[in-house]
Amino acid sequence: MENIRVGIIGVGNMGSAHAALLAEGRIEGAVLRAVADLRKDRLVWAADNLGSSIRRFEQPAELFGSGEIDAVIICTPHYSHPALAKEAFAAGLHVLVEKPAGVYTKQVREMNEAAAASGRVFGIMYNQRTNPLYAKLRELVQAGELGEIRRINWIITNWYRSQSYYDSGGWRATWAGEGGGVLLNQDPHQLDLWQWITGMMPSRIRAFCGFGRHRDIEVENDVTAYAEYPNGATAVFVTSTFETPGTNRLELSGEKGKMVVEDGKLTFHRLRVSEPEFNRTYTGGFGQPECWTIDVPVSGTASDHPGIIRNWIEAIRHGSPLLAPGEEGIKGLMLSNAMLLSSWTDDWVTLPIDEELFYTKLQEQVRNSSSLKDSGSARTLDISGTY
Repeated sequence: MENIRVGIIGVGNMGSAHAALLAEGRIEGAVLRAVADLRKDRLVWAADNLGSSIRRFEQPAELFGSGEIDAVIICTPHYSHPALAKEAFAAGLHVLVEKPAGVYTKQVREMNEAAAASGRVFGIMYNQRTNPLYAKLRELVQAGELGEIRRINWIITNWYRSQSYYDSGGWRATWAGEGGGVLLNQDPHQLDLWQWITGMMPSRIRAFCGFGRHRDIEVENDVTAYAEYPNGATAVFVTSTFETPGTNRLELSGEKGKMVVEDGKLTFHRLRVSEPEFNRTYTGGFGQPECWTIDVPVSGTASDHPGIIRNWIEAIRHGSPLLAPGEEGIKGLMLSNAMLLSSWTDDWVTLPIDEELFYTKLQEQVRNSSSLKDSGSARTLDISGTY
C-alpha cells in the first residue's frame, strides 16, 4: 500500500513535533504533505524546518480541499478540535485529534457521530496508553486479578505551574481560551486512564474545585472529587498545579488485594485468600488475610506520541485495532465536565451529565473570561470553535 499522505493543522508545540516526526520519515507508511496554521510565523517555521516540498495553508478548509492529504492530525486549541474533525470527516479524511477531544461533551458527541458516519479511522492522542506500567495494570485488572474493584484513589499533584507559565499567553488558564484548567489541560490522560484501566464509569460525582487558588487565573487549578459506581465501589481523585513537590500515586483496591503505581513501579499487594472468602470463613475475631507484596515485572518502554501515530497509520493501512479510538475521548471528558458542573452547582452530578446544563454554565464562564476582554495580549477563542 502507498504511504498515507498526512496533513497537520496547527504547528505549535505539539503540531511541530508531530510534523518533524513525519518529515524525518520516522513513521513507517506515512509521509507529511502539508500543514495549516493561521499564524504566518508558524508557516515560515514550516518552510524553514520541514522542507520546501511541504505545502502550507493559512486556512484548514484550504488544506481539506487541496487533494494533497488522506489523513489529518489536529493540533489546534481545545475548542476547535470537534469542529475541525467534523470538517475533515466531511472531506473524506482520516483524523487523529490531540487531547482533549474537546471542551464539552455535547460538541464531542457530535464529532463522534460524524466519525461513525464517515467510516474513516478516528484516533485520539492518548499517548499514556502506551506506558507499559498502565498497560500492565489494565491487563491485570481486566483479567480479574483484583476481583471486583472496590476503591480507586489517584493523587496527581505533580503538575506544578508558576504564575509566569500562566502569564506567557493571554489565552492560558481562561475559560474562553482553553475552556478549563488542570482537568482539561494537564489531566486528560489520567482521566482517560482511570476509566480505561478499570473499564468502569461512575454513576455520580461530587467535586470541589478551587478556581485560581494561589494563582492569578480564572480556571480550576485545585480539584478533589469523590465518585460512586453502580457496584458500590468509590473513587477519590485529587489534582492541583501549585503543590511542590507533588505526588503521582494510583491505588486500586479490590477483593483480592491492592495494586499501586508510583515512582515508575507497579506493586501488587496480593491476598492469599480473597477478602470475601476470608470474611465468610474466618472465626478468629481480629485478623486479616495473608498478603504477599509483589513487584510486578513490567517490560518495554512507552512509545508515547510516535506510538499513537504509528498505530493510527497502521489502522488506516491495514485495519489494525486502535489503541486509542477517538470515540473514547468523550469518557474522560465526561468525568472532567462532571467535576466542574458539580462545583458550579454545588451538588452531586449523575452520569451521563446534563450536557445542556453544562454548556449553559460554561457559557456563563466564557462571557466573563478575561481573554475576551484583553484581545490584544494573544489570539483568543470563542465557544463556537473558531481558533
